[in-house]
Amino acid sequence: MDNLTHSLVGALLGQMGLKRKTGLAMPTLIIAANIPDIDAVAVLLGGQQHLAIRRGITHGPIAMVVLPLLLWGAMLWFDAWQTKRGRRPEKRLPVHKGWLLALAFIGCLSHPLFDWFNSYGVRLLEPFSSQWFYGDTLFIIDVWIWIALIAGIWISLRRERHGKANRTRPAWIGFIAISAYIFANGAITGHAEALASKAIKGQSPWVEGKLMVVANPWPVVFICRDVLWRDAAFFGRADYCLGQGLRPVKLQQGKPHFMRDPAGKYNLLNERIKDSPNLRTFLFWSRMPVQNVFRRGDSYYSEITDQRFDNEFTRDRFMVEVKVAK
Repeated sequence: MDNLTHSLVGALLGQMGLKRKTGLAMPTLIIAANIPDIDAVAVLLGGQQHLAIRRGITHGPIAMVVLPLLLWGAMLWFDAWQTKRGRRPEKRLPVHKGWLLALAFIGCLSHPLFDWFNSYGVRLLEPFSSQWFYGDTLFIIDVWIWIALIAGIWISLRRERHGKANRTRPAWIGFIAISAYIFANGAITGHAEALASKAIKGQSPWVEGKLMVVANPWPVVFICRDVLWRDAAFFGRADYCLGQGLRPVKLQQGKPHFMRDPAGKYNLLNERIKDSPNLRTFLFWSRMPVQNVFRRGDSYYSEITDQRFDNEFTRDRFMVEVKVAK
């Protein structure tokens, strides 16, 4: 998810009552909810190299132990530093070491959980396994999550400032609403994928081998999905909206994606993979790669994209081009 969502999740956890457990609770929760994204510096590598680093080791089990401990130590040092110089705010609660460590863990663990909810993927077991995990439940920027988070935090803070009772209730209501929303979106995705699998297998004789179906959430219109499918040789798409079902008019007959295994006749990339770091990285990250071969001058080139992000807004960011033959 985007970092605004991660920050708001940390703040909501604080307003649910956790910020009263220890001094520096709120900044610890917010920083912890974002700290796994220190891997964002990988974008400086250029090309597609960042895809091999993003949502990997800093989101895995070792990081989920080390990062909270580092943050905990930094926050303890900061509190001691302010105290030594007489700059510690008088209204700040005393720092409880146990609770501060627990909040660092809670905030940090919320990050890979919310990253898992979208279709970009996260390697939850890195460095022990490079397997990607996908929730396919939320669009990467979900405005409805924003609204629920901001409303819960703002109303809770307002009650707090006016000294009203039940100041944590709005935050808890926001938490429950978001949990229900995520569960409902997961059910919509599951239904869309099951419906599409049945329709494609029953109406599409061109399907070969194991079928993969991914229901990609739409932005804003959360009840709809872009249903993407592929098998060993072909790929296609369909639209799905809750209450309307699949739109069979757009259930495309399979087109070859030209991404067979290295021994397959369609794969033109075998000898290029070892020569192109960008291509190796892209194929390591890609879940639904598609190859398009075209001619430019006297040479042939291969353009590899991913079905999930093959649209006018994201295509240029998730695409690799390599020369394959003269």
